[in-house]
Amino acid sequence: MSDDGNTVAAGLEALVRAGHDTGTASLARLKGALERGTARERVVALRGLARRGGLDAPRWCALVADTEPTVRREAREQAARWAPRAPAVRDALVRGLDDDDPLAVDAAAFALGEIADVAAVDPLARVAREHADPRCRESAVAALGAIGDPRGLAAVLGALDDRPPVRRRAVVALAAFEGPEVDAALERARADRDWQVRAAAEQLRAPDDAPG
Repeated sequence: MSDDGNTVAAGLEALVRAGHDTGTASLARLKGALERGTARERVVALRGLARRGGLDAPRWCALVADTEPTVRREAREQAARWAPRAPAVRDALVRGLDDDDPLAVDAAAFALGEIADVAAVDPLARVAREHADPRCRESAVAALGAIGDPRGLAAVLGALDDRPPVRRRAVVALAAFEGPEVDAALERARADRDWQVRAAAEQLRAPDDAPG
């Protein structure tokens, strides 16, 4: 490794250590890297600051909308665990569903599912129905299942006509809902052409409905 490479690696290692430290100097180091570092340094600093509780709601809102795709993806993933459950943060994540970067949309949907805020149901349903990237549709369906609000059921049912990975995710999401529509959808999924979809549907079969 070149001297420059060694320097970069040492700097990143120091940021990782700072993320697990408790001192004020290490906190300042993380904040400085987040403001002025390379994209890679900013991602590492973000992880450390999130773990240490060093980011307030306005900073989270800014990070999930960062101009650097890798930073905003990371911010959205970290927000699922560490961000305050503030309406402003949720709204910033909802706006992230319109991102041009599919992986950033995927991360926003994941975070919204973890936060489980019902105000995100309609935007997530739109992504599940309309997004061009199947990864985003799959993440939105998973989030709707995690939230479990009845308003999301139609989008989950519609996903049963999507690609196999999305259909599998939709079957799992149906565990959060109940009613004759759900029972009929699971019965249809048990005859799906994809064996993993069929297996997922079988796992949700009620014990009394299982074959003897």
